[in-house]
Amino acid sequence: MLDIKLPIHETFQSTVQGEGYWTGSLVDFIRLSGCPVGCPWCDTGYADGGAKLPRKERFIQELLAELKSPRVVITGGEPFIHKHLPDLVQALLAAGKEVSIETSGAFWQEISPAAWITLSPKEHVNPKYPVQKQFWSRINEVKIVIETGTEVDFYQEHLSAQSNLPVYLQPEWNNSAKTLPLILQLLQQKPHYRLSLQTHKYIGVQ
Repeated sequence: MLDIKLPIHETFQSTVQGEGYWTGSLVDFIRLSGCPVGCPWCDTGYADGGAKLPRKERFIQELLAELKSPRVVITGGEPFIHKHLPDLVQALLAAGKEVSIETSGAFWQEISPAAWITLSPKEHVNPKYPVQKQFWSRINEVKIVIETGTEVDFYQEHLSAQSNLPVYLQPEWNNSAKTLPLILQLLQQKPHYRLSLQTHKYIGVQ
């Protein structure tokens, strides 16, 4: 397992999770390369698939050797497009790490139940990539990026079916002056939802 390679965009250690349930937690990030979904406001460079972004094939053993924090966030890109994602998760868990995975939900693989999965659905942005139905019974939280205020209604059937699922509404960063007031209105309608700010950007860390 340790001699398996994955395509890595970047890694960084001892930073702070800025979004969702684990906001404020010390974490390391492993950013896997590649994403076909094409969100126009993607803040990680994958709006056009990321073909020109840095990419390096790295052994899982190398990735483990540089870890520093109790929790590791696997993100992208879209982690679930990589067939060796389950191997990476298992290796991290075996090394005593807590694991979070951030996904659009457009691609499904069986993953250890010990991994925390954050669903940030993009089906409303690109209907070609709907959330795979298996995710709705597996995820630990939902993070919805708000651009127009209609995004919550798009997923309401699934959200209503799981009333205990933590739901975070996050303003689209480049238009936050407009989107933050929309979120405050949504929170008045759904007070059990929560505001997620990209705290890491405010404090100037990756």
